This record gives sequence, C-alpha cells and structure tokens, in this order.
Amino acid sequence: MSSDPWGRVDESGTVYVRTADGEKVAGSWQAGSPEEALAYFERKYEGLVVEIGLLERRVRTTDLSAKDATAAIEHIREQVDAAHAVGDLEALSRRLDKLTELVQQRQAERRASRARQSEETRQAKEALVTEAEQLAASDQWRVAGERLRALVETWKSLPRLDRRTDDELWHRFSHARSAFSKRRKAHFAALDAQREEARRRKEKLIAEAEELSGSTDWGPTATRYRELMREWKAAGRAQRDVEDELWARFRAAQDVFFQARGEVFAERDAEYRDNLARKEELAAEAEKLLPVTEVRSARAALRSIGERWEAIGPVPRDARPAIEGRLRAVEQAVAEAEEAEWRRTNPEARARAAELTGQLEDVVDRLRRQIDTARAAGNNARADKLEKELSGRQALLDQARKSLEEFGG
Repeated sequence: MSSDPWGRVDESGTVYVRTADGEKVAGSWQAGSPEEALAYFERKYEGLVVEIGLLERRVRTTDLSAKDATAAIEHIREQVDAAHAVGDLEALSRRLDKLTELVQQRQAERRASRARQSEETRQAKEALVTEAEQLAASDQWRVAGERLRALVETWKSLPRLDRRTDDELWHRFSHARSAFSKRRKAHFAALDAQREEARRRKEKLIAEAEELSGSTDWGPTATRYRELMREWKAAGRAQRDVEDELWARFRAAQDVFFQARGEVFAERDAEYRDNLARKEELAAEAEKLLPVTEVRSARAALRSIGERWEAIGPVPRDARPAIEGRLRAVEQAVAEAEEAEWRRTNPEARARAAELTGQLEDVVDRLRRQIDTARAAGNNARADKLEKELSGRQALLDQARKSLEEFGG
C-alpha cells in the first residue's frame, strides 16, 4: 500500500483521491508499483493544471468568445468532477469558478460596450439623417450635393444597428437624398428651359442686328442698337457652350454698323474742321465785347456775330460743346448787362429805392436822438438797446443807398 497527502493506492491496485467530501476512486493500476500508480494519476492532475492555466491565459489575453470559453470551462470541470487525477481538485474547481466569473464579467462588459456602441451609432446616424433632411431644402446645389455624398460615405463607415432601427433611419436618410435630387433636377430642368428661351430670344436679336448692320440711317439705327443691347442683357444667359458664340455674332453685327458710321463721321468731321476754325474766330471776336460797357452796341455786335455763326454750319461733334459754350458765355454776360441797365433806368424802381432810403434815414436820425436823450437822462440800458437797433437800421440804410446809386441817384 502507498499514499501521499492527496491520494493512496490499496492492496488491490485501486487508486483513491482525497476530497472535502471524502475519498473518491480515481482509477486502478495493475501494471506496476503503487508509487508508479500515484505518479501516473498525479501527472493527470498536472495536466489539468496546465490546461486550466492555458485557458485562463486565453480568456485574459485573447478575444475568446464567452460561449467558447464557457464550453472549455465545462469540459475541464467534467474532468475535475470525474476525479480521475490525484491532487487538490477543490483548488482546480475554485480556479474554474473564478474563471467562470471572469468570463461572465467580460461578457457583461462586452454587452455594455456593444450597447454603448449601438447608442453612439444610433446618435451618429440620427445626426446624419437630421443634416440630410436640412440639406434636402437647400438651394446651394453644388455644396449641398457634395455634403450629401460625404454623408453617405460616413453612413457606410458606421456599424449596422438592429434591423428595424437601421431600416427606419436609412429610409429617412434615403428620402432626404431623393427629395434633394428631385428638387435639383427640377431646378436645372427649369434653368435649361430658361437658357433655351434665352437662346431663342438672342437668335432673334442677332437676326435684327445683322439686318441693321448695313443701315445708313445713323441716328435711329444707333438708338435701336442700344435698345437691342438692353434686350440682350434682359434675355439672360443661354447655355454655356453657345453663349460666347451668340455674343460674338451679335457684337460682330454691331461692329459692322458702328465702324461704317465711324468712317462716315470721320469724313464729315474732317469737312467740319474748317467750320470750327471760323467759329473759333467768331468766339474770340465775341469775347472782346467783355466786360460789357455799352449794352446797346454790345447787343448789336453780338447779333451780327450770331448771324455769321449760323451761316458757317456744323463743327466736329467732339468740339461742339466747347465752342458753343464760349458763345453762350458772352450771350449770358450781355443779357445780364441788359437786365442791370433796365433796372438802373426803371423810374418806378428808382422811386421806390429813393422812398425806402428816405424812410430809413428818418428812422436812423430818430434813433440817434433817442439815444442822446437816454444818455443824458442816465438811462444807459435803454441807450444800449437803441444802439443795437440803430446798428441794424444803419446796415439797411447803407444797402438802400447803394441800390439807389445803381439807379444814378
């Protein structure tokens, strides 16, 4: 018979393992000595120790699933419970119990992690849906379209939720994209229609411009070309690939007309340069009348200059404002001199000026006497007040006397 702290072998070769519940039969051994029997069953125990150690390491350091870990634990536990080994089987059971708790804890943590991830994913997809629904109403077609495409890529990068939630959010997201696409398609269809209408209108304007390009009715035709230009701008833009071509045709027709008109006007201006030189001489002659000293003779001289001026004929267009301005300045000066002469010789106006002057002289004399009286009486306050009034009346008197002098009085 042979034994150790955890087991023994009886005379029949039966091997026993000691447990808290008493001895259990671990097996039998007939092939050798009792020591060899105990050593064999102790090696089986060490094998269980190694197997549990390996499983503990896998649970702690790998992503072994809870299902697989639990199955492995139960497999080893069956071997421990079967007691076909000699050693501290209760210690192995306790290790398996702790390992089971760890697996359950890891499983709970993973569930919580998946729940957090699912909630984060749901919130992220909700945010994508909300932004997509806002973009669906946007008129910023290029920017909104690019942003929606970016949202799709973000959606693809997110994990799937439970089928119902994911399908509901995707339905809203897809509906927002479809709504935007329909609005954009309708917008550009309308824009294409507008551009096609603009093309037709501009084709008509080009046809009229080309028809007018040979006209020699310079004034009305130039006016019509300006109206055509306003209509061209109001027509809007045609399709990008034809707009430049249309404008080139329209501009070319105008250029033909305005170049021809410019050549004719250039020839005409050359003929008018001699007229300009003669009118410059008359303008200089008129300017010698200034300043006007004798109104009647100045008016007669100006009348003669005007008759000769009209007989000369037109001058170049670019010189017309300046040369005519010189003559108008002399005419204005003569007119003002005539007005002044009339006022000066008007007997009624002179009489009114004389009457006003006399009245103001009487008032000034009266105020001076009143001031002297107030000073003599020691009433300086009244005297000061009267002197202020006198100052104003004196200014009016000076102005009235000046006006009277203009009448020669």
